[in-house]
Amino acid sequence: MDFRFSPHEQAFKQDVQEFIKKEWPKEPVADTDDMEEESKQSHLRGRAFAKKLAKKGWLAMAWPKQYGGGGASHIEQLIYHEEMSYRGAHIDTPISMGLSWVGPSLLLYGTEEQKKTFIPKILNAEEGFCTFYSEPGAGSDLAAMQTRAVADGDDFVVNGQKIWTTGAHHAEWGWLAARTDTTVPKHKGISMFLVDMKTPGLTVKPLVNMAHVHSFNEDFFDNVRIPKQNVVGELNRGWYLLAVALDFERSGVGTFAGHTRNLEQLLDFARNTKSNGGRLSDNPTLRAKLAELKVEIEAGRFLAYRIAWMQSKGLVPNKEASISKLFGSELGQRLYKAGMEMLGLYGQLDKGSKWAPLKGAIERGYLSSVSATIAAGTSEIQRNIIAQRGLGLPR
Repeated sequence: MDFRFSPHEQAFKQDVQEFIKKEWPKEPVADTDDMEEESKQSHLRGRAFAKKLAKKGWLAMAWPKQYGGGGASHIEQLIYHEEMSYRGAHIDTPISMGLSWVGPSLLLYGTEEQKKTFIPKILNAEEGFCTFYSEPGAGSDLAAMQTRAVADGDDFVVNGQKIWTTGAHHAEWGWLAARTDTTVPKHKGISMFLVDMKTPGLTVKPLVNMAHVHSFNEDFFDNVRIPKQNVVGELNRGWYLLAVALDFERSGVGTFAGHTRNLEQLLDFARNTKSNGGRLSDNPTLRAKLAELKVEIEAGRFLAYRIAWMQSKGLVPNKEASISKLFGSELGQRLYKAGMEMLGLYGQLDKGSKWAPLKGAIERGYLSSVSATIAAGTSEIQRNIIAQRGLGLPR
């Protein structure tokens, strides 16, 4: 098997590297104790970069050309995502959601009017989306959602609560799953809606994680009126649309590219830090641990490459995507745990301290990695998918 990129793919990789070097802001978001200001600046930087990518024709490079995309191959898309993640360049989260699953879902199930209204705005990074799925009582068992949408004239009236909504405080639109029929089995009474975030009755409140980052939110729907023209797909069959959207979400190469960058930072720190009369990297136990992590990252990288290869052959990587997601999120926790042990007590300092190693990147990553095995499907759910769809085991 030849693992090398073709000359065309290698040239494309070089183009992506040069574009990021030129267009991604050199200066990071300014250090500040103001959590909301940090969130705002990160959002603005990511949105501006997305607009540059849109002009370049790379923002939706894997979409079909007839819908405004670049028609790129799955391997080119993999190269693009890997380079972006490795080099720490990122677009605004609401724009990413619009590109990753809202836009593709609209292309498959949306009306012509919905496509004409939303697809150009997604492609040009003009408007972004958040995703209203999880609820306080419906996470892994997502079909247990209780947020209700009741028909009333030309509208649906929505009442309920959503939680863990990433980027809702910056999004222009919401991608909502709500129950429209309570008389049928739970999977069969759900519908999908497009929600204007400025609609009266919709309240977004911040959920700050233990890394002191505001990315999540909880959302309250109090008689929120949504026009019936904003229903996506067939009424009461939204579960099947939602399941397709979740499959768009689970891939993985960006995760392993980010792990590669973080491991390289730890290696550089170990080589340049004195310990017990020598370098930290001279410690044989530490060297073995870092080598083990390197092997795991490379193995995970090829899991993600396999998914892109399968897609290029017209295959559906269902269980393979779950394998990649599961391995990547748990590997991240092992990587950051090793990093915290290596940095010692100084590793507990955040980026606001001048004594914080690597500007607090490992400390923040360690705290953030806790949720990695929950977001986008828990490790338990991924193992069920692998067992049932991959190994043919019973429920």
